[in-house]
Amino acid sequence: MIKFVMCLTRHPDMTREEFRDYWMNKHGPFFMSNAEAMGARKYVQAHTIETPLNEGLRASRGMLPEYDGIAEVWFDSEQALTEGLNTPEGQKLGAALLKDEQNFIDHSKSSAFIVEEHEF
Repeated sequence: MIKFVMCLTRHPDMTREEFRDYWMNKHGPFFMSNAEAMGARKYVQAHTIETPLNEGLRASRGMLPEYDGIAEVWFDSEQALTEGLNTPEGQKLGAALLKDEQNFIDHSKSSAFIVEEHEF
């Protein structure tokens, strides 16, 4: 399996709570109600928690501020993802998801990529 991963930064005019609420209660259910159309097998939202540990981890490594969360979507293969996105339903859903993301994600400060897990 492969994963589509997005490291998300919220819109600058949103609080972290507003971002989480929109992502969890609007975007998540919208995605899940249509996930099968694009061949998604699993969807996970990882919400960044507020803890002093985050600042210590970043400072000790000279890293950038944390993202507000990470979205992970599993697919059977790269081919399955490509096929799912290229169906009429997948294209329509992709456009609708992108439009909805613009309600809560600052895309210019976020990142998206495809990964393959290697378990140890």
